[in-house]
Amino acid sequence: MIAHYSLRWLLAASVGLLAAVGLSSSALAEGKRPNILFLFADDWGRQASAYAALDGPGGISDAVQTPNFDQLAKQGVLFRNAFVNAPSCTPCRSSLLSGQYFWRTGRGAILQGAVWDPAIPSWPMLVKDRGYHLGKSWKVWSPGTPSDAPYGQQQHAYQRAGGRINQFSQQATRLVAQGESLPDAKAELLGEVRENFQAFLADRPADQPFCYFFGPTNVHRKWVRGSGLALWGIDPDSLKGKLPPFLPDVPVVRQDLSDYLGEAQAFDAAIGVLVEELRRSGEYENTLIAVSGDHGPAGFPHGKCNLYDFGVRVALAISGPGVQGGRVVDDFVSLPDLAPTFVEAAGGTAPSVMTARNLWPVLKSTEAGLVDPERTWVLTGRERHVAKARAGQLPYPQRAIRTDDYLFIINFRPDRYPLGDPFLLDSDRPPTSQQVTENTFVTLPDEDAGPTKAWLVEHRNDSQGKTFFDHAYGRRPREELFDLKKDPHQMHNVAEDAAYQSVAAKLRQQLLDELQRSGDPRLMQDGQFFETPPMSGPVGGK
Repeated sequence: MIAHYSLRWLLAASVGLLAAVGLSSSALAEGKRPNILFLFADDWGRQASAYAALDGPGGISDAVQTPNFDQLAKQGVLFRNAFVNAPSCTPCRSSLLSGQYFWRTGRGAILQGAVWDPAIPSWPMLVKDRGYHLGKSWKVWSPGTPSDAPYGQQQHAYQRAGGRINQFSQQATRLVAQGESLPDAKAELLGEVRENFQAFLADRPADQPFCYFFGPTNVHRKWVRGSGLALWGIDPDSLKGKLPPFLPDVPVVRQDLSDYLGEAQAFDAAIGVLVEELRRSGEYENTLIAVSGDHGPAGFPHGKCNLYDFGVRVALAISGPGVQGGRVVDDFVSLPDLAPTFVEAAGGTAPSVMTARNLWPVLKSTEAGLVDPERTWVLTGRERHVAKARAGQLPYPQRAIRTDDYLFIINFRPDRYPLGDPFLLDSDRPPTSQQVTENTFVTLPDEDAGPTKAWLVEHRNDSQGKTFFDHAYGRRPREELFDLKKDPHQMHNVAEDAAYQSVAAKLRQQLLDELQRSGDPRLMQDGQFFETPPMSGPVGGK
């Protein structure tokens, strides 16, 4: 079984497959190969008006308008159940680029201290090897873009026109303060997005297919407070009564969400610019377009760094040649599935080391609902996010299985705090609300700084906020089980309820079997690889 070998052995064994990828073919290769446009927003979850229409009124997405995403979803396939493999940017992107579970990517499985292993096949390099003109703007693999990371070579970067999209609310607010009209300010920022893409298209040799990765970071904190209303007309009070039960329905949180949704609308505006340029270039009809985000909202309970739906369930729409559009599918999809899907679109065959599953059978189908009867579950997980979140740089190891009916989570170290140690909170000089708003690392460092986090910390001991604080930041039991039909927001753990013991046993076994099959280092030597900073050396210490 895979678990009996180190990840290094697996990667070495896979290198020989790269040459085969360049020689293989697929049904798509028989005709004109499609271009690939991948639009991937940092920290954008499932907040889109297409999902508000799909899920029905009453949620956060009621307040956001994403017409460009919605149009692509209408023309293509909208995935109801798309999930990231990890709710932290680097492991999520490592899994996505490699087409493997994040725990198989060595030091790519963490945020701070991550190193990309060049022996791992990645879909950007595989499609480049198939003759594609490759380009990217902004964040692809994080932290940074080392030369050995996918898209890391600077000749693939198209960013010279500017990158003010990455601080959209700050830049738009500044331009308006300087006297520009709001429409002109938005157009100026989006013009840089347009020019970067135009430069990429201009560099493409005639008749060569292209692959472009657009990875803006504006949806990632920080944002200008009040920008959701000022820039996009998203009234925080329109969210009143629509917040999920893990968020306090108070003015500061509603405004924080309004500002977050405003950045999602800025990303959607950029989608519109890129699609418009595709049409102008005559390449729209021959371009496979996929749009998603790397995990849920940062700085909110249940979001980023959590295995609850608010942290791992994301938007996903795919349209273009070969895609039978106008459908909503219920199949469970993990974002690493995009890797073999893109490789096949380029006329190749994914290396067998990829654990992800090709989406083309679903994309080519004319069926709605559940298309592939085997796509009924996904796995998610987490190890270390911020290095100094806990004493000794210890991770918070979690793995979970999500089905249509249940979410089952194993917290391998329940003695640790899930969002980091509550530094200074019990001291004589606890951090101020301003410090918690501005400085992620001052306390509970695995949750990003922001107004919502500051409100929870400020009200941690009073009747208004204690329940929310304890639920978000308190220690969690080793196992969590949620009945999603009764508890869609995952608030009530029934793992020890006698009525659910058979369900828990079945899901526990299914989860552990897949972790074992895929060689998860968490199950080797008591997780030594992930437990030992700085995570150097082969998996399992071998």
